[in-house]
Amino acid sequence: MLMLPPSVRIFLAVEPTDMRCGFDGLMARVQGLLGKDPFSGHLFVFCNRRRNRIKILFWDRSGFCLWYKRIEKGTFCLPVATGSSICMEAAELALLLEGIDLRGVRRRPRWSPKRKHFPPISSSKSDIFHSSRL
Repeated sequence: MLMLPPSVRIFLAVEPTDMRCGFDGLMARVQGLLGKDPFSGHLFVFCNRRRNRIKILFWDRSGFCLWYKRIEKGTFCLPVATGSSICMEAAELALLLEGIDLRGVRRRPRWSPKRKHFPPISSSKSDIFHSSRL
C-alpha cells in the first residue's frame, strides 16, 4: 500500500508515452500535455503504448525522482477516460501497479461528516462568563 499524504494528488497521463523520456522529457509532458506544475510534489504516472512499463515522476524537495516498473508478463489495465489525464487515489495506483484491472473494481459508498454551521466565537469576556452559567 502506498502511504501518501492526502495533499498529494496522482495524475495518470491518458496518452501513451515514449519510455525513452527521462526527467526533462517527462517534465515537459507534465507542463505541456497535462497542464500541471511538475514542482508541485504530485505524482505523474506515464505508461507506454504496449502497457507493460510505467514511469512515475515527482518532485522531492531537492530534485526530481523517477520510479520505473516493467512487468515481464501481461499488461497494465489502465482505466478508460477522456481528456489528457485521470486523477487517481493512492489505493487505485497501488492496484494498478499490482496488475489489477480497475474497470471491474467498484468503490463502496463512504461515510462523510455532515457540515455543521457553528456560531462565531465571542471575544467578549462577559459573554464567556454569562454563557457558562446555567
